[in-house]
Amino acid sequence: MISSDDERVADATCSRAGCRAPASWRVDWRNPRIHSADRTKTWVACDEHRDYLHDYLAARDFPVTVSPLTIAPSETPG
Repeated sequence: MISSDDERVADATCSRAGCRAPASWRVDWRNPRIHSADRTKTWVACDEHRDYLHDYLAARDFPVTVSPLTIAPSETPG
């Protein structure tokens, strides 16, 4: 049986404008000019747009990390 968190990951769609491909990457970032170090935002990306979204954010000097899209341990139902 798939939990609701697993379904959200399975149904995630790429954050790139106009892309409807399934996402398989998590792009975590923040704007240091307006957010503290503990505040991050998350975009999700398909294989094709992973580097594009990373580079878009990095070009603006935003701290950005890319990791596989999975349920984080703190988000795992308990």
